[in-house]
Amino acid sequence: MASSAAIDGVAAAALRSVMQRVQLAAQKSGRVAHEIRVVAVSKTKPVSVLRQVYDAGHRCFGENYVQELVEKAPQLPEDIEWHFIGNLQSNKVKPLLTGVPNLAMVEGVDDEKIANRLDTVVASIGRKPLKVLLQVNTSGEESKSGVEPSGCVELAKHVSLGCPNLEFCGLMTIGMLDYTSTPENFKTLANCRTEVCKALGIPEEQCELSMGMSADFELAIELGSTNVRIGSTIFGAREYPKKQSN
Repeated sequence: MASSAAIDGVAAAALRSVMQRVQLAAQKSGRVAHEIRVVAVSKTKPVSVLRQVYDAGHRCFGENYVQELVEKAPQLPEDIEWHFIGNLQSNKVKPLLTGVPNLAMVEGVDDEKIANRLDTVVASIGRKPLKVLLQVNTSGEESKSGVEPSGCVELAKHVSLGCPNLEFCGLMTIGMLDYTSTPENFKTLANCRTEVCKALGIPEEQCELSMGMSADFELAIELGSTNVRIGSTIFGAREYPKKQSN
């Protein structure tokens, strides 16, 4: 088993490699790297490893589980921008928002109910408006959370016009069941953005596209992603207790 320090050093080196790959993918598509946010998704990894990536200069981290985020955030510097990624249950909204004052964004609003709950809790605790991305089911798989592409405009209108304590920032997709995505998934999300921006009367540059993970972030950048969520390429395979991860 490698020592903790060795694992930490690997994570910092892997971060630098990812940032170089982002820069190259941006250049290839005629974009600049600073337009693309890299969210380091640290699921199942200890705080010591996150700290090494932080010490390497990174400030944007993401988690998929409320409990894990609520436990990690207080142990790390307050200038981290935390993203909660994926499906969020209504009963977890208050623990998330009260436990993580530096929560920067929720990537995963997929219906009006969760939007309303977030809006209510943000108001009740008196924090600044919370940035949110709508989660869109671009693969058509029933097992995936997310609003159908045809429902994007209505949900965006609800968040923008009916939730004063939320800041609509764009759209996100997780892609296929095995967490890979096809160009079609990404193009579907880009088409949704076009429709949403037209309906809201905002320029497309103001509407983020969060798409692309470890296996496909370069393709996602070429197809317009502004926010890529990188886990295993930075942190290594996830570590689940008592069973091997695939």
